[in-house]
Amino acid sequence: MQQPYLMFLGDVQDQLAAKTCDGIVHWRPDWCIGQFRLPDCKADVRLSDLTLAEGLERGAKTLVIGVANPGGRLPRHWTDSIVDALQRGYDVASGLHDKLSAVPQIAAAAKKYNRQLFDVRHPSGQFSTGTGVKRPGKRCLAVGTDCSVGKMYTPLAMEKEMLSRGMKVSFRATGQTGIFISGKGIAVDAVVSDFISGVVEKICPANDSNHWDLVEGQGSLFHPAFAGVTLGLIHGAQPDALILCHEPTRTHMRGLPHQPVPDLKICMEHNLAAARLTNPDAKFIGISINTARMDSADADAYLTEVEQQFDLPTVDPVRTGVNRLVDNLS
Repeated sequence: MQQPYLMFLGDVQDQLAAKTCDGIVHWRPDWCIGQFRLPDCKADVRLSDLTLAEGLERGAKTLVIGVANPGGRLPRHWTDSIVDALQRGYDVASGLHDKLSAVPQIAAAAKKYNRQLFDVRHPSGQFSTGTGVKRPGKRCLAVGTDCSVGKMYTPLAMEKEMLSRGMKVSFRATGQTGIFISGKGIAVDAVVSDFISGVVEKICPANDSNHWDLVEGQGSLFHPAFAGVTLGLIHGAQPDALILCHEPTRTHMRGLPHQPVPDLKICMEHNLAAARLTNPDAKFIGISINTARMDSADADAYLTEVEQQFDLPTVDPVRTGVNRLVDNLS
């Protein structure tokens, strides 16, 4: 995909739905020219609001549909804007489950104007089932109490810190946002369920004994909609180290008002039991808390409380950094 990007937010109704845009803007700000929003859009990734024409004037090459909605659907009322972008000379990239190439008007416009469509959530190639066979190298996996709690942000922050220390490390993307940021990976939630663990084994294969793969987490074992993806990811990653990610102000699982957020201790026990199927030596090495909705005093108190309860380094990657998580890798 050609940079720079113009980030398309459509008319999403909350900031969480723009997490793909947020992630790309945070980790790859030099790639992002501005944001293109439709009327009544409630999300804002703090870039200049540009029209499609203004984006081109500033050098944008690719329109990135940077939203993550339930089911990964492409709203049909966005079609005209996407076709307009193709006509003007943009390539278009999307991380949604609905394929750009499956919308007749979009596919026709891409062909007519000789533009490229990138459906990054849809992997290509042949995949195998997982084996669970022990392989060299070290792997750290982020797991969570819920969706969208820091399972991508935490390993990316750790990768940055580890590279600064001269350590051998790779971020392994398992979702569309991570793929946009790293330029490679496979979105495991678009893989046939039988092959999820095998795909993850392929993403983070055998490696040097002192090389760490930091594996982006997905979903939650406690989320009825996404637990299956999480379980396959855990088994395929064969993690030596686990990090629990949590957002403490939520009263229920994302999108499910009837489903309470799990207790941290129970969540850790279940994730550890799942991980030890393919790595009996798996262990938690830290806890990552997203305290964005808490003031400083409450955040500090909560981090201290959790750390004392579990006797593990407990950080907020934004407020405190991730040095102590990296220190605890072994």
